Amino acid sequence: MADHCRTSSTIIAGAVNGSHFLRIKGYSWTKELLDNGKYVKSVSKNVGGHNWFIRYYPNGCLKDDSDCISLFLDLDAPGEKEVKAKFRFSLLDNDGIPVTSYSLTSPMHTYSSKESSWGYCKFIKKEDLEESGHLKDDCFEIRCDITFMKPIQSEETKQFVLVPPSSLNQHLEELLKNMDGYDVTFEVGGERFQAHRCILAARSSVFKAELFGDMAENSKRLIHIEDMDGQVFKFLLHFIYTDALPDMTAEDKKEPHADEAMAQHLLVAADRYNVERLKLVCEEKLCSYMNSVTVATILTLADQHNCHGLKEVCFEFLSSPSNFKAMLACDSFEHLKSSCPFILEELIARFLPDE
Repeated sequence: MADHCRTSSTIIAGAVNGSHFLRIKGYSWTKELLDNGKYVKSVSKNVGGHNWFIRYYPNGCLKDDSDCISLFLDLDAPGEKEVKAKFRFSLLDNDGIPVTSYSLTSPMHTYSSKESSWGYCKFIKKEDLEESGHLKDDCFEIRCDITFMKPIQSEETKQFVLVPPSSLNQHLEELLKNMDGYDVTFEVGGERFQAHRCILAARSSVFKAELFGDMAENSKRLIHIEDMDGQVFKFLLHFIYTDALPDMTAEDKKEPHADEAMAQHLLVAADRYNVERLKLVCEEKLCSYMNSVTVATILTLADQHNCHGLKEVCFEFLSSPSNFKAMLACDSFEHLKSSCPFILEELIARFLPDE
């Protein structure tokens, strides 16, 4: 009997992922022994056929970074060929879980014999680390997730069984629309939304406490939510059920800067209900809306809701004197001054020359 299969040619542009863990034992001693600009490097880790190591500067790599810890990922013994890779540095908590507020992801970099090192001069302030609770017995741990882009190639592939992509999110979206078996209703901004307690509790620790804990809402079938727009709550529910944001309608987009405003409101909602991935999605979106008019508002949000990565993007944008000067002339800067006075002090220390 003849074999039945489908033959196809596939062009493959793939990546190899690997993680390198750097444990600092005797943190206080590294500060004492290594001056600003001095570093110690980790052992090499092979990812994608290339060796990589981490450079750790306990007192910063540059003069202006002496209050920070600097981290860099280096390609060990680079050859003639360029290597494309990106990486993510994460501070780990005492359970070995990445701390979201101290996790930074790089863009794709090209490593070569001319440029074999990329990283962050201001990964974390020493003071922040020492007060974070993640420094235990004078030790802390960093994880570096490396993504190496493999050379593009083509090969013949045979497919005997085709497995369709997961449709779980589509089914849950239908459940959200049809509301079969719903057991709780929320009233938000004059609108009512039905939902399922178990799904909300599985996706949000705050909803879990409200719906199944000792809080009053655990026995109510109608729950009122204050200080939130109905459309924002609708988007929040959609993300909780599907792990994706819905498209904004033409009616939604009639308002100026509707996408940007929704990202801001959703970030606040995600932080309020501890939907961490949605919070990061909103941070990423707000990075793309960064300009001299919006940066003060975005920086205020980043500070109030502990968005460390978004805050660093704001500071990077404001490192340009022209951007900084333009921000000072905006009305939103006055709100930043009144809402986040400590951020104002940090801005002055970073970007205004000493008198």
